[in-house]
Amino acid sequence: MLKITNKHILNLKILRFFIIPTILVLTPFFNNIQDAKAGLEFQWDQDDSYRRLKWFQKENKKRFRNTIYFFLRPSDRRTDLLKINLAIPKTFKSTLSNEKISFCKVKIGGFEGRTKCLEDIPADFEIKTDESGLQSLDIYPYSPIPSNKDSYAIVFKIFNPKKSGLYQFHSFGQPKGKSFSSYLGSWTIVID
Repeated sequence: MLKITNKHILNLKILRFFIIPTILVLTPFFNNIQDAKAGLEFQWDQDDSYRRLKWFQKENKKRFRNTIYFFLRPSDRRTDLLKINLAIPKTFKSTLSNEKISFCKVKIGGFEGRTKCLEDIPADFEIKTDESGLQSLDIYPYSPIPSNKDSYAIVFKIFNPKKSGLYQFHSFGQPKGKSFSSYLGSWTIVID
C-alpha cells in the first residue's frame, strides 16, 4: 500500500515538473489570440465582373499614420492608360491632399523584400467631391502608362479613419485611343 502511494506521489511530482513550465511558456501565446488574421476575403455579392486587385498597407490600426499602396500590376492593365480614376468610399473619412498622394513604378515586396517605389511618375492629381459626399481621385500621368511588365502603385500617406471596417476602393482606367473609362478592379482594405 505504501509503495502504491509513493508511486502516485512520484508521478504527480514528475507531472507537475512538466505541466507547470508548459503552461507558463504558452500563456503569452494565448494572450494574443484575438490578433489572429484570417486568410479569407468574404464578398457579400459575388459578381463575375468583380476583379480583386492587390494592395499593401503599413499600418492597419485606426487613427494611425499609414502608407497604402494600391497596385496596378501588368495583368491588371491590358492597354496603355491615359487616366486612372479611383472611387473612394464615402465612409473612408480621412483627409486627402495632393501633397500626400503619389504615383510611382513600384517593386512589390514579399518574403525577401519590402514594397518600395522605384521611380516617381509625374502626374496631375484631382480630388473631386460630389453633392452626395462621394470622393474620387483622378490621376493624369504626363505620359501614358504602358502595358508592359512593370507594376505601378497609387500611394496614399494618410492617417487611418476613426472607424474600423472594410473599405472598398474601385478603379477605372481610360485606355489610349478611347474617350471613356473602363473598370480595372477593386481593392478592399481593412482597418482594425
